[in-house]
Amino acid sequence: MKENKIVPFIEHLVELRKRLIVIAVAVVFGMGVAWNFSDGILKFIEKPLTGQTYLNGIKKKAYLEVRNRLPPLYAYLKLERELNAPEKKRVLNYGAPMEPFFMQCKIAMLAGFILVLPVVFLQLWLFIAPGLTRKERRMVVPFVTASSVTFCIGALFFLVVIWPVIINFSLSYETEGLQSWFNISAYVNFCLRLILVFGLIFELPVLTLLLARFGIVSYGILAPNRKYALLASSIIAAFHADLITMFVIMVPLYLMYEISIWVALIFGRKKSELGLAV
Repeated sequence: MKENKIVPFIEHLVELRKRLIVIAVAVVFGMGVAWNFSDGILKFIEKPLTGQTYLNGIKKKAYLEVRNRLPPLYAYLKLERELNAPEKKRVLNYGAPMEPFFMQCKIAMLAGFILVLPVVFLQLWLFIAPGLTRKERRMVVPFVTASSVTFCIGALFFLVVIWPVIINFSLSYETEGLQSWFNISAYVNFCLRLILVFGLIFELPVLTLLLARFGIVSYGILAPNRKYALLASSIIAAFHADLITMFVIMVPLYLMYEISIWVALIFGRKKSELGLAV
């Protein structure tokens, strides 16, 4: 009996190794393609350091609105000085000879991973496919497409919306006696880690859709557990030391849970479908 149980387990490990090898080869290929764009990606990541982001535009519009509607308040808060403040030139710094090269490798690796996301999710699907029914296996194309798209949306949402907020908050602490001096490793590693986090956060509705179609979760299970989802979101976000990063992770994560509830309600298996499956 033990041998019968061990053989399938070994077969699963062999299959898992096969899928991981395919993923690794695909990521290396994607990294080679993304290497040519790694400098441009780094410049995009550095952009919030210049202050030329959407936040800068919003701030200027708000100051001009205050000037037009409340001139005394505008003068009292000395917003003219803020409005006409010169752009500060900030650059990343490194302290080790090969540090920029290794950061370029990390950027290219993550970008390459994102480029080959369809291959990654396809291999994941093929690994779990033997345990699915014939009808469930037909969901491979929607799963791979939706998973790849939502991960990219999460990564872009972070880079375009959240990343400038984090850096702008950090730069707000600059004074005459306190100036920013960002190390390239700390700066890039922090950004890349959060890109992965937000990509995975946006995968939650897709995962819920699959589980709901398989009858594993439902609206009736997810909706009453909102308070536990909020608590779990807070705990996951608490692994990041600063409050701003905790907040910008906790809010999207909980919002994805709310979206997942509606996904389960709309796309989940109805009682009639469950009865037919049984």
